[in-house]
Amino acid sequence: PMQLALSESNISWEAAAATTRGAIEHASSKGLKVCVAVVDRHGSLVSLLRLPGTPFHSTDIATDKAYTAASFALATTELGSYLSTASEAVKQGVPLRQRIVLFGGGIPVIFEGNCIGAVGVSGASEEQDVECAQKGLEALKKLSD
Repeated sequence: PMQLALSESNISWEAAAATTRGAIEHASSKGLKVCVAVVDRHGSLVSLLRLPGTPFHSTDIATDKAYTAASFALATTELGSYLSTASEAVKQGVPLRQRIVLFGGGIPVIFEGNCIGAVGVSGASEEQDVECAQKGLEALKKLSD
């Protein structure tokens, strides 16, 4: 018989909150002003925190970084090289899609080999955004060990 439904793993609100908190606490300890967003495997927002003084556009950018990372199950820093093997039309077209971000700060959350969501950070330098996102994932790993 045909299978009518699929069982999918998705990030829990507890995992999203722990990831967000880990990234925000790291940013705060460094005096950075960032917004941290965590989305589920389909790119829907699950958790969001924005430090006071963070540029207001960072909320949308952080969410879009997480959306992009979840969509491709790749860090946003890896998307450019991933697209480099694609046709010219794809290389030019994907970055023009609404919500797709090709710069650092979005990292997928991988659990048991599956992308269950992603974290996105925006507001500081690209390198600092990546570092904060990684610290969020490290905080999640500590809780799940």
